Amino acid sequence: MSLFQPHIEAMQGYSPGEQPTNPRLIKLNTNENPYPPSPVVLDAIRSVAPEQLRRYPDPMGNLFRQTAASIFGVEPQMVLCGNGMDDLLNLTVRAFSGPVAKLVFPTPTYTLYAVLAEIQASMVQEVPFGPDFTLPANDLLAAGGRVTYLANPNSPSGTLVEAEVVSDLASRLTGVLVVDEAYVDFADADCMSLVHRHDNVLVLRSLSKGYSLAGLRFGFAVGPKRLIDGLIKVKDSYNVDAIAIQAAAAAISDQRHARQCWERVRTERTRLADAMTKLDLPSLPSQANFLLTTVPAKPGAAAVYEELKTRGILVRYFKLPGLDDKLRITVGTPEQNDALLKAIEEIVNTSV
Repeated sequence: MSLFQPHIEAMQGYSPGEQPTNPRLIKLNTNENPYPPSPVVLDAIRSVAPEQLRRYPDPMGNLFRQTAASIFGVEPQMVLCGNGMDDLLNLTVRAFSGPVAKLVFPTPTYTLYAVLAEIQASMVQEVPFGPDFTLPANDLLAAGGRVTYLANPNSPSGTLVEAEVVSDLASRLTGVLVVDEAYVDFADADCMSLVHRHDNVLVLRSLSKGYSLAGLRFGFAVGPKRLIDGLIKVKDSYNVDAIAIQAAAAAISDQRHARQCWERVRTERTRLADAMTKLDLPSLPSQANFLLTTVPAKPGAAAVYEELKTRGILVRYFKLPGLDDKLRITVGTPEQNDALLKAIEEIVNTSV
């Protein structure tokens, strides 16, 4: 007899991208930023005193809240810190959904949404994206979710829904709209202003991608005070540690460094997409730090994925309906992208 609840026993769980131990591999599979974090982050970590480690951290991470508020034009009480964005997603699932409170999201998208819902035994409705990942707004509305998720830019497609379209959706929803902006630092626009225009919008941000801090685990939510206050009831007592608070506040304070990194990624994204198209591997227009590339039937996405791996280059392959002919490729440094392109050209030419 299982000791777990039946729905936990039956579920598969989330499968993160491969994290290799060989530092010589070119790792383009989990959308990490190829450039290092700001030097002020390392200075902030070094400045942490032993006394700060002996004591519990600030349960609200107020240093970060105040720093973020000044940068994004909100009140500190509208900011909530999280142990990575996944922690914040978990809070929203626990706070807003359940067996009789539906969670809705367009698919394909971040696969953790469904897993978190399954853990909570939440009622879920997945709504297919339209052609070229256009937003199925009417179908999302018809689903009647207590909470609706929208990854924007979306993963794995990299596509972006315009803020006014998101605003219109929020104005017609009766539940909460959670806008997951994990990749927005690489986009041309964002939805942060919507937290001032709608009382049902939460915007989630991550420091993993845009600020090169995937190893730190820090994210934050911005929204109307009543939504943030409700989520505070659900969070762990001390969900962000003292080192992370100091480092995260330092990272977002150095907007000059961050923006320089974002621009370098955007430049390489354009170059990589153009080169892949010339190899007959076109991508959707991406506003993230990755490309979703379609691979011809010969050699096929699975075969290219495996061959790249044998050559020491990791990309992401999703063996899922609608994605099994595609590869998701993180934008790397110019040198990494050159190595990728050279390998793909050789693979494609060999298969002809």
